[in-house]
Amino acid sequence: MKHVKKMISFMLVAALTTGCGRVEENFDDISLKPEEETKISFKNVSVHDPSIVKDGGSYYIFGSHLAAAKTENLMDWTLIGSGVTKGNPIIPDAKTEMPEAFEWAKTDTFWAPDVIQLKDSRYYMYYCNCEGSSPLSCMGLAVSDNIEGPYKDLGIFLRSGMVIEPGENGDTYDATRQPNVVDPCVFYDAEGRLWMVYGSYSGGIFILELDDNTGLPLESGYGKRLLGGNHLRIEGAYIQYNPETKYYYMFLSFGGLASDGAYNIRVCRSKEPDGPYYDSRGQDMIECAGPDGSFFDDRTAEIYGAKLMGNYKWTWHEGENGEKRKGIVSPGHNSTFFDEESGKYFIIFHTRFEGKGENHEVRVHQMFFNEAGWPVIAPYRYTGETEGEYGIKDVAGIYKVIKHGRQITTQMKESVDVTLYSDGRVTGAYEGSWELSKGNHLKITLEEESYEGVICKQYDEFGEKYVIGFTVLSEDGVAVWGSGLEAVTE
Repeated sequence: MKHVKKMISFMLVAALTTGCGRVEENFDDISLKPEEETKISFKNVSVHDPSIVKDGGSYYIFGSHLAAAKTENLMDWTLIGSGVTKGNPIIPDAKTEMPEAFEWAKTDTFWAPDVIQLKDSRYYMYYCNCEGSSPLSCMGLAVSDNIEGPYKDLGIFLRSGMVIEPGENGDTYDATRQPNVVDPCVFYDAEGRLWMVYGSYSGGIFILELDDNTGLPLESGYGKRLLGGNHLRIEGAYIQYNPETKYYYMFLSFGGLASDGAYNIRVCRSKEPDGPYYDSRGQDMIECAGPDGSFFDDRTAEIYGAKLMGNYKWTWHEGENGEKRKGIVSPGHNSTFFDEESGKYFIIFHTRFEGKGENHEVRVHQMFFNEAGWPVIAPYRYTGETEGEYGIKDVAGIYKVIKHGRQITTQMKESVDVTLYSDGRVTGAYEGSWELSKGNHLKITLEEESYEGVICKQYDEFGEKYVIGFTVLSEDGVAVWGSGLEAVTE
C-alpha cells in the first residue's frame, strides 16, 4: 500500500499529543501497526433542528416533532421522547394540552422549539406549529419544573399567516415582509436582557425583547427585522455571544433542509443583540432580501453571510480505513453553546447523508474563533479534543483539503490533496503559503486568497484515526478544512 508508513507516522504524531499539545518527535523515527489505531464509537440520535441547553452535568437537545435527547459527553446520546403521542414524557398529551395551536396551524406536529431556564428556575419551552406549505403558524409558551417535562401550556402569544383577520401590526398579513413565526431562539444578552430571534423564509428573521419575569414579549407586534424578505430560503437563526470578542454571532441556515435542498450554515455578527448584523465582507445583513416578486432566490441569498459548512466528503486514500465512506449532506438548523466549565464552544446541528435519503442524525463539532474574531468549525465531530500548541514539524505534511465555497448548492465538495512544507510553501491542488503563530493559529494563502484559523488534533471518524487538522475562514466568507494525511520532512 502506497505511502502507508508515512501516513501512519502522521497519525501517531497526532495521537501522541496531550489534548492538542506540542510534539517534538521526528516523523521518520515513529512507527505504528494498523491494529494499534484507535477506534472511537458514538451513540447517535435523530433529533431534527436540535436546540441545546445544559442542565447540571447533562446536555439536552430539543427538536421538531417533540423529539428530545440528552448526553453527558456530546458523543453518546439517549433519546428521551419523540413524536406527538400520549406516551411522550415531554408533553404527554400535546393535542389535548395545546388544542388552539394545532387548530390554528392546521397541523398535527410541532416544529423547532427552544428551551431556556429563566430566573424563576423553571424551564420555558418556546414551541411552534406550522402548516408547512404556508406561513400559517403560531408560537406559544409551555413551562415545567423539570427540564425533561412534562411541560404545561401557557398559551399562544404570536401568530402568522392570517388572510382575512388583521395582522399582528394592525394590517393584513403580508408574507413577503412579515415573518413566519417559527424557529425561536431565546437568549440573555450581556446586560441580562432577554431576547427571542425567530423566523423562516417569508418576510425574514426578526427579533423581539422579552420580559424575563413572564417569558413573553415586552411589546405587541413582530419586533425588528434583521434580514431576509420576499421568501429567501433562510431560517433557523441562533445567536451566541462571545464575551472575549464582545460580538453577538447569528448563525443561519440557508437553502432547503431536504437532502437535495442544499442546506448550509452561515454566520454574521453584531455589537448589539438586535443588530445591525454584518457578514465578514462587511455587508449589512438587512440588505439580504430577495428582489420584489421573487421566490427562493438563492443567487441573491448566497452573496451574504460567511459560509461555514455545506455538503462535503473526505475522499478515501489507499491504506486508510473507510473505503466506502459517505458524504455529509444538507447540514443545518444548528444551535451553539459555550461551556463555561471547559471554555469550549460547540455547534450542534442535524445532517443527512449521501445515499441515505431523508434519514438524519445529530452531530456536534467544536468551534474556535480566529484572529479576526470569526467562528470556525472543527472539521470532524467532537471527541473531547482540547486546543493546544504545535510546532512547524508537527504541522508540515500532506493534507486533504475541503473548500466549502459560497454557493447554495447540492454539489458535494470533495477533498483534494495539498502539501504544507516546513519552509512555508503550499503546493498541490492549491498553491500558496502558510505560517503558524501562537502555537496553533494558522494563516494560509491559497491561490492568493488569505484564510485565518486554528490547528487542532482531531479524530477522523471515517478513517478511524487521529489526525492533525485545521479550520480557517477567509474575509470573503469561505471556509476551508484540512485533515492530515502524510507527514513531510522537507
